[in-house]
Amino acid sequence: MRIVAVADTHLFHDARYDVPDGDVFVHAGDLCRRGDLDELAEAARWIAALPHRHKLIVAGNHDWAFARPAEAARARALLGTAIYLEDSGVELDGLRCWGSPWQPAFNGWAFNLPRGEALRAVWARIPAGLDLLITHSPPAGIGDHAGWDDDARAGCADLRARLAEVAPRLHLFGHIHQDGGLWRIGATVHANVTSWECTRAPTVIDLEPGGVTPIAVPPARPDVP
Repeated sequence: MRIVAVADTHLFHDARYDVPDGDVFVHAGDLCRRGDLDELAEAARWIAALPHRHKLIVAGNHDWAFARPAEAARARALLGTAIYLEDSGVELDGLRCWGSPWQPAFNGWAFNLPRGEALRAVWARIPAGLDLLITHSPPAGIGDHAGWDDDARAGCADLRARLAEVAPRLHLFGHIHQDGGLWRIGATVHANVTSWECTRAPTVIDLEPGGVTPIAVPPARPDVP
């Protein structure tokens, strides 16, 4: 199956942002800016117009509508036929998928949890045997370089530890705009699929019974460290 993945679009999509066709469209969070229902409706209309047979969405720290109990049901309904994953999974044509929106506490945004026990409890829900895992947060040391100095790493150590235990075939995430790319570590292919407000192209990966094949992995933004 061909996976076409983005994250951190923040409503900057327009007619000039080219999303190639594929079997599964993945948005790894931060569809919105402020994250209210009106913004989400705009992002949902864009996603609905894409041609992909399956569409998987996780929320990001800007996507407040999914995090507010009074709005969450309506937020999910706005996505229409797209499948929203929040510590939950789905099987698509035999492909086992799971998604989670959480990240280590990041300013005052949505889906924040403190590092340590709270995040470990969230990641403990990730099952073994996955073909595709989607998180908003990167794991520690993989696609998490935030750019302001050599030691600026924003990923989650407990997520990385859980990934070593459950070994999904493909792990997609975003959140950190400065470190898009793809890494093969052990049995898992990791990709930071950030689109950095639609200035970076979607990532395209073929997920096949025999392996994971990168088709298009755009470089990180050239104007940042």
